[in-house]
Amino acid sequence: MAGFLLRRLVNYVVLIAVATSLAYMLAATALDPRSNYEGRNPRPPAAVVDARLSRLNLNDRTPLFERYLTWAGAAVRGDFGRTWNGDRVNDDLARRLGVTSRLILLGVVLGSVGGVLLGALAAVGQYGWFDRLSTVAAFVVLAIPTVVLANMLIIGAIWLNDRLGAQIFLVSGEVTPGLAGGAGAGLLDRAKHLALPTVSLALGQVAVYSRYQRNMMLDVLDADFIRTAMAKGLRRRTALVKHGLRTALIPAVTYFAFTFGSLLVGATITESVFGWHGMGEELVASIRTNDVNTVAAIACFAALAVLLASLASDLLHAVLDPRVRVG
Repeated sequence: MAGFLLRRLVNYVVLIAVATSLAYMLAATALDPRSNYEGRNPRPPAAVVDARLSRLNLNDRTPLFERYLTWAGAAVRGDFGRTWNGDRVNDDLARRLGVTSRLILLGVVLGSVGGVLLGALAAVGQYGWFDRLSTVAAFVVLAIPTVVLANMLIIGAIWLNDRLGAQIFLVSGEVTPGLAGGAGAGLLDRAKHLALPTVSLALGQVAVYSRYQRNMMLDVLDADFIRTAMAKGLRRRTALVKHGLRTALIPAVTYFAFTFGSLLVGATITESVFGWHGMGEELVASIRTNDVNTVAAIACFAALAVLLASLASDLLHAVLDPRVRVG
């Protein structure tokens, strides 16, 4: 298994380098940091602007490949340069990375596990009331855009808070400023802020995985190995869980890496709606301010996150199916 994972890891390192390089090239070509100085009054002299942009490695009059080599050399050492106004990119993204990670990791776990369980139950009870109800619910959720779903959750949470006369859910920000009461109160406050954004992300994942897992589970319900296991004395439930679900999970585990990218996009919208100051919010702001280095750094982190998800998918695939560990 170690050799299998090492080969995959080498491939992913190459893919990260290619994806990040292309992201930098695109950002450096499409964005114009010079325009940030044009609206100032008084307007800085052109020589001053050129010197400033050159110090930040953002001067569009420097050849693109030369700027890329300077940026890549520093990025390999973990330094993603400076923003258009001179702040260190690493300093701000370090905090924002933690904010987005908390949101995405919970969304991934709840969405994938919940979707797999619902899909498996729907398949076992095919055409029953639960199967029909989960099918309708999944398609309704998939038909609603993330931004609309997030706002519906906010409206529902406000209504519920009013009905109960208590702040069960908090709909804006990561934490209540100036909160007193110790560590316990702080954790509870963070949980109240985290609940709605997490549900907003997880619902779409649950809908996707439940449909996918249902179809995969239906393919193995009447398979020969299930009948053989039952003929050897296993109860149907045990045979389905021990053999059927494990086999049906293999395609879902492979699919996991592809859905993680859509979750990153959904997180960008979710952060904006719920006022979370994470990577998604910073990406939108960086594009608006023509901040090439920050956009490239976020693209690098996004590529790394997707490929780590792919590595986790490969690891789970190898655990579920020993045949992929050789060859």
